[in-house]
Amino acid sequence: MNLPRGLAQDWEPETGNLKLNFQVGDVHIGSGNLFLIAGPCVIESEEHAIRMAEIIKGVTRALGFPFIFKASYDKANRTSIRSFRGPGVKEGLRILKKIKDEVQVPVLTDVHEVADVARAAEVVDVLQIPAFLCRQTDLVVAAALSGRAVNIKKGQFVSPWDMRHAVEKCREAGNTQVFLTERGTSFGYNNLVVDMRSLSIMRKFAPVVFDATHSVQLPSAQAEEKGPAVSGGQPEFIPVLARAAVAAGVDGVFLEVHDNPKEAKSDGANALESTKLREVLKELLAVRNALDVARATP
Repeated sequence: MNLPRGLAQDWEPETGNLKLNFQVGDVHIGSGNLFLIAGPCVIESEEHAIRMAEIIKGVTRALGFPFIFKASYDKANRTSIRSFRGPGVKEGLRILKKIKDEVQVPVLTDVHEVADVARAAEVVDVLQIPAFLCRQTDLVVAAALSGRAVNIKKGQFVSPWDMRHAVEKCREAGNTQVFLTERGTSFGYNNLVVDMRSLSIMRKFAPVVFDATHSVQLPSAQAEEKGPAVSGGQPEFIPVLARAAVAAGVDGVFLEVHDNPKEAKSDGANALESTKLREVLKELLAVRNALDVARATP
């Protein structure tokens, strides 16, 4: 097998496999154990962010489902200039640190500018590169050099095999703690489709997470008469696609979760209502367990 550049240090000659696993807090990524990245799209308030972290932690702890909390301090790529973006980097990172310390969960947030990387890396456990920015070399390298784990979301316009170049940028910068997240591919205008083959293709060079909520998004497809243009969504398909992705062998699942999606300040149309989280996770564990049993049976 010809290794992509930057992966040689992760080659196991004894087994013929790539070493793709690493640890973020108490969450093992790429180890074979399914994990969850979940939280609201954006930090709406300190109280709401903490409440969501506590709700999700309660569900995941009861199920034994490893969990990383996610929320954005600035949604820099909203459809409309009038849309809510978040509390900003200073206040947002303060809230994320409080969640990390008080709720005691690993924390992930996205960075849109190189200038924000160092400040964010002081607080969070995982730096996320937004899908629209997955080819931005300076941003990817800066995140890698921070020493934090890096989650690169696959652009809606990028083929799965081309995402190895983003992985190489991280690894060439000396950071092997990198994983990829599939979030759908543009399908005409204002629509996304998920090619499940991409999960297997990208797993050849990095651990893979499936974003089941952004994958059901209808980008910029919903306009309010008196409000800003926003993205629509089809949340009824979240459980369907998540189950399929787990069956396809992903390492983790990404879900934007909200206690009242209709009132969410960002991406409510494609969010999973928090009361439905337990059932979805139970189904995902059942799929993974069924696969494990099948593989262990002669």
